[in-house]
This record gives sequence, C-alpha cells and structure tokens, in this order.
Amino acid sequence: MAKNEKKLGLINVIGLGVGGAIGSGIFVTLGSAMSRTGRSILPITIICVFYMLLAYWYNLGMSTVFVVKGGDYSMKGMLLPPILTGFGGWTNVIWAFGCTGYALAISQYLGDLWPLFNEYSKISSAIILTIFFLLTIKGNSFVAIFQNVVTFLLIFALILFVVLGIPSVDTSKFFDMNYDGGFFYNGLSGVISAIAIMAWACQGTTMGPVGVVPNTKNPKRNIPLGIILTCLVVSAVYGLMSFVASGVLTYDQYAGENLSVTARAIMPQGLFTFFVIGGGICAIISSFLSVLIMIRYPLSKMADDGWLPNSFKKKSADGYPYYCYLLVYIVALVPILIGMNVDNAISMLMIPTMIINIYLNTKCMMIPSKYKEQFENRSIKIPKWLFILASVLGGVCSAIIAITLFKDLNFHNAIIAAAVVIFPLLFSWLALKSGSVSRKHLDKEREKIIEDALKHDQV
Repeated sequence: MAKNEKKLGLINVIGLGVGGAIGSGIFVTLGSAMSRTGRSILPITIICVFYMLLAYWYNLGMSTVFVVKGGDYSMKGMLLPPILTGFGGWTNVIWAFGCTGYALAISQYLGDLWPLFNEYSKISSAIILTIFFLLTIKGNSFVAIFQNVVTFLLIFALILFVVLGIPSVDTSKFFDMNYDGGFFYNGLSGVISAIAIMAWACQGTTMGPVGVVPNTKNPKRNIPLGIILTCLVVSAVYGLMSFVASGVLTYDQYAGENLSVTARAIMPQGLFTFFVIGGGICAIISSFLSVLIMIRYPLSKMADDGWLPNSFKKKSADGYPYYCYLLVYIVALVPILIGMNVDNAISMLMIPTMIINIYLNTKCMMIPSKYKEQFENRSIKIPKWLFILASVLGGVCSAIIAITLFKDLNFHNAIIAAAVVIFPLLFSWLALKSGSVSRKHLDKEREKIIEDALKHDQV
C-alpha cells in the first residue's frame, strides 16, 4: 500500500483534465462559433462545457460505478456490440480529419504573421501534415519535452489575452441586446450550431481523467469528482476568453476569424507574435503530436485484431505500424488537396464520434438494473432516475451535435461525411462476416474487462 503515496490525487486529476481540455480547440473553433451566434458566445462556451459532459456521460456515469482500468477504451469494450467495436476502432483512422484540421489551422496562424502561407495554404498545410507524420517515426522523446514547454507558453499566452483584453471591452455595449446585432445573432439555430462547432474544444474534460484510473488514489471518487471540477475550471477560462474575443471588436471584424484578430487589436507587435506562436501555433502542435501518439497503439491493435487487411500488421523493428500511419496520412491529406476547410474537417471527425456516443450513453441506462450491487456502491449518490435521465440526455446531446454538424455541411461534404460513417461500418461487418475478426475473441475480451471492473467495485 506504500505505492498509494505515488498515485495521483484529486488535484492531479483536475490538472490533467484542465490541461487536456484547454488547448488547440479554443484557438481553432471560437471564431467559427462566434460567427454563428455573436456575443452570446459568452454564455454558450460556459454551457457547452457541461453540454459536452452530458455528450460524454458514459465516461462520468461509469466512473461513479466501476473502476475501469483501461479508461475510455475499456468502457467502450464493456458496452459496444461487435460491429460497433470495429467502428470504434476505425475512429482511430477517422482521427485523420483532426490532423487535417490541425494542419490547416497551423497554416492559418502562420499566415497571420507571414501572408505567404495564406497564398499557398494547400501546399503549406500539406507540408506541415507531412512533417508531423514523419516525426511520429522517432518523435516520442521530442514530444514529451515539447509538451512541457508548450504548457507553460500556452498558460502565459491565455493570461496575456485575458488580462490585456478585459480592459478593452466596453461592458455597457457588450450587454446591450441591441448593439452590433445583439446576443443570439442567428437565433436558436445559431446557438445550436455554435454549440456543435464548439464541441471540439469542450470535449476533452473527461478524457484525461478516465485515462489515469490505474494511477489514481480512490479512483471511484476522484475521477468523477475531478471531471466535474475540471468542467468548472474550463468553463471559467473559456468564458473569460470568449468575453474578450467577442467584446473588443465588432461582429464583422471577429466573425469566422481566429483569436489572432482580437490579439492584434489588444497587443503590441512583440506580444502579438508571441501569442500567435507561443499560444495558437504551439497549442495546435501539441494537440497534433498528442493525437499522433495517442492513435499509434490502438491502430496497431486494430490491425492485429483483424479489422484491417493482413498487410497492416507489419511493423518496424521497434513496433512502428507504418502501413497504419500511411493510411491515416492519406486520409488526412486528401481533404487538404480538395480544399476542405477547418470546420468541415472537424465535422468529419465529430459526427462519427457522436454517433458512437449516442449508443454508449443510452446503453448506460441499463447499468443500474444490470449491475445492482455496483450501482448501490456508486461513489456519487446520483438517484437512479437521474442516472437514467442523464443517460438519455447524453444520447440526445450527442445526436444533436451529429445532426447539426451534418446539416451545416454542403452537399459535397455531406456525401463525404456519410461515407466516413458508412464505410467503417461496412468494413467492420465484412471483417466479422469473413472471420478475420473472431466474435468469440471479442466476447472473451469484453468478459475480461467486465470481470476486472467488477473486482474493484468498492469506493
């Protein structure tokens, strides 16, 4: 039990949650969200953090009932049927669209400093994408060092943005419902659309905490409590950032633009350059590298389990799944070459993610009756009716995001989004039908995950 002293406490869990949530998303999506709803982005960003907590309800709900040592991956293993297990594996390939969005966003921020990047955005984004995929071959030690530096730079950049920006906001005009289009610029549809696009920036509050269950003291208490407190901190930070971003300039100046537009208005040139590089670009690079490392082992396991053709099982001497990464690279490169923008690239990733969440959240409805003893020992005494209601609302929240993002696409991109959902389902069905993936093996893995979770049902 002496090892417990080295384990993470509640403060550590909150730190991981906040660090994982506040990053590139706010730099990438806030301008697009503001174009949809104007200054009402202030309450929307605060609400959206908790909205996304519901959209990822299964992470919070299951954490109060079980100690699932495999985190999000094992939670999905407990709940998903075979075909959706395959689809869940394919979402690691679909993360390619996130890489597309990162490459395009880096190019945009570089264009704020050197306009040449805007003139050749396709070429620059493709080169950026290629460089980052090359870094994955031998880049893990570099990433660890880079992440520590970026965290410090990001925090300093956000403090600069808020501290220098708040005095520049005319609060009498900001809260004037008739000034500059007022709040709720495009009505209810604009609010829903803004929440859907901000989902990318607000979805990380549960992922960091559930990923450290094995290393956390009293995880059944500290993980769910850490998630809730993380949401409170992130909502406060995002609220302050959105207040500055939408309050310094007028709608026509900030709508659809990234945070550098506001930063240029409130900062001298030297600090502005630091904000763009140390804040925006470094935050996006950090997320980009984290994603590329995060998908390595799931991609490799996906290939080993038979969800991909046999050739994808080939690895380098140190276990690098080069064919898997080549597939993700090609899927990420094509949207850049055909001129897809950041918002659409994010939608391609978020739509299938939310479809999976619809199933996972609604499946949680069965937990109180299926695992009665574990539910009785839940760490946060949520009434049974409220747990079930939250599961239903979680499914509804996920569905609204998926439908809204799909609705906002043009016909060409809607076809691509539909293909991103249909083809992984088809490939998963074929893998099961052909026997390249064993249903018995999947059932055994699920039983093993459930058995392990039931062993640790005490608070």
